[in-house]
Amino acid sequence: MSDTASLELLPYKIRDILLAEFGRKEITIAENEMPGLMAIREKYAAQKPLQGVRISGSLHMTIQTAVLIETLRDLGANVRWASCNIFSTQDHAAAAMAEAGVPVFAWKGETLEEYWWCTYQALTFPGGLGPQLIVDDGGDATLLIHKGYELEEGSDWVNEPSSSREEQVIKDLLKKIHAEDPNHWHALVKEWRGVSEETTTGVHRLYAMHQKGKLLVPAINVNDSVTKSKFDNLYGCRESLVDGIKRATDVMIAGKVAVVCGYGDVGKGCAAALRGQGARVVVTEIDPICALQA
Repeated sequence: MSDTASLELLPYKIRDILLAEFGRKEITIAENEMPGLMAIREKYAAQKPLQGVRISGSLHMTIQTAVLIETLRDLGANVRWASCNIFSTQDHAAAAMAEAGVPVFAWKGETLEEYWWCTYQALTFPGGLGPQLIVDDGGDATLLIHKGYELEEGSDWVNEPSSSREEQVIKDLLKKIHAEDPNHWHALVKEWRGVSEETTTGVHRLYAMHQKGKLLVPAINVNDSVTKSKFDNLYGCRESLVDGIKRATDVMIAGKVAVVCGYGDVGKGCAAALRGQGARVVVTEIDPICALQA
């Protein structure tokens, strides 16, 4: 992945394009499991309500995300994409998107330097243009834009001591971009109209920026919507937790003692999944109502 040292825009950057056929087969299966998005395609594809709209995504590059990307494109959007996590990318999903012509920048096992380079690539459209809409997960795309914009406004944050290696990676990238184009981020945000954010971490960042008067665009808090918290948090985590543990460790869950910290919607789903696999589940909770539910 050596060409990530350059800021030159690439058509895509993935692990292996030969995985595209496998990815396409799984996308076909996923379409049958995602009737909401498929209904949107059927209703609006002919009208192209997003015709020409530039959308950047910083969201797990999975098979399900591929269905979202292709829905946005069917509605007319011009999409660029990166993952929001260095380990979550399904390489066959990324390959299928690249083969379909989507500028996607994601592979499983990215370094921090590669991750933030991918985010930069997803945010930068040909001709020096930026996104008009951002689909963010964790707030990293929004963070990079705001820190770059503040640097061009005279902020000295990039020269302050870093609290982590990742923070230093972000600062080094911003310095490099600034050296090549001192007006990059101001030009990029000219037509930026809004961002949607679907994680607690990202929403907290947005509220903090808003309170300081630094938030550049309107933001939609997807994280706290009922259709997210009552479905994705509860049922999504119930599906994915045990799968993730087994993929990572290959251990039997039955008979293990599992401690679930917190019994909100995520905790409820995790506890149910572990209990269903035969684990002895212990819940810790400081909220008396949630504790009573447990």
